[in-house]
Amino acid sequence: MQERKLDYRVVTEGLLFPEGPIAMDDGSVLVVEIKGGRLIRVWPDARKQVVAELGGGPNGAAIGPDGACYVANNGGFHWLTEDIFDTRGYMRPHGRAHDYAGGSIQRVDLETGEVTTLYTYCDGVPINGPNDIVFDANGDMWFTDHGKTYGRVMDSGAVYHAAADGSWIRQAIFPMVTPNGAGLSPDERTLYVSETETGRLWRWPISGRGEVSKQAWPSPNGGILHGQATGYQRFDSMALEANGNICVATLVTGGISVFSPEGEKLEYWQGPEPYCTNICFGGPAMKTAWITVSGRGLLIAVDWPRPGLPLLHQRMGVTA
Repeated sequence: MQERKLDYRVVTEGLLFPEGPIAMDDGSVLVVEIKGGRLIRVWPDARKQVVAELGGGPNGAAIGPDGACYVANNGGFHWLTEDIFDTRGYMRPHGRAHDYAGGSIQRVDLETGEVTTLYTYCDGVPINGPNDIVFDANGDMWFTDHGKTYGRVMDSGAVYHAAADGSWIRQAIFPMVTPNGAGLSPDERTLYVSETETGRLWRWPISGRGEVSKQAWPSPNGGILHGQATGYQRFDSMALEANGNICVATLVTGGISVFSPEGEKLEYWQGPEPYCTNICFGGPAMKTAWITVSGRGLLIAVDWPRPGLPLLHQRMGVTA
């Protein structure tokens, strides 16, 4: 495995724990602010534009088949602010927000900023802490429910598949330990999910709408272990390269861990701080990586050595 340092440039700063970057065809990047409870558009000249007020804890985002932005809202964290890592006011989440009222999947009209709540339950079970979201070619969304931690209790997590119009949702995987990032292989036959606290990357063959093929025990969740952390690393969200490599944002030893489609850990790119939370690809030839550096409130850009995999909205040419 190769270890390198990210050669990055800061696109903008002053964000309130950014996550869920989305590279748009007009050159802007959408991010959510988990602490700020907002959806923000960041322009190449560092300008920030508030697109929508979301409340709670918007954690992940994706553009759907209708050009709207869909947000996985975890309901909110409690926050600690400290002067560490040479940063005054360094932010980090710590448990469930005091005013937590549940998680949800939200739809944002990018032209008007109108916010619609699509899902808060699945078959009577509350969605506790939605984290990451990815759309397939059929226009349905896969999303993770990380769960919440409060006092001595930690929720079991799950993965769901749902329609973009709010009409259909199914639990596909349960239980998981803090499922976080979600991604699809280039042929969309494989679903990848990272777990934060275990530092594990799992995969499942997709067998139908809302269905994956599952391994028997001793797999704890029916998945195939695809890769795992080196040392003490916590896994966050992810993006895929066009060749099928899986790029997982890595916490504690903050950076990007790259796994091959066969499960080999190929590279570790060291970032500027412990909370490198998410990555997306875009730009010319899909070779620009945008990474959220959340504790310091940064969005950074990196010239990536290989092209990223275009997501649904990039294949459709959505610019809204």
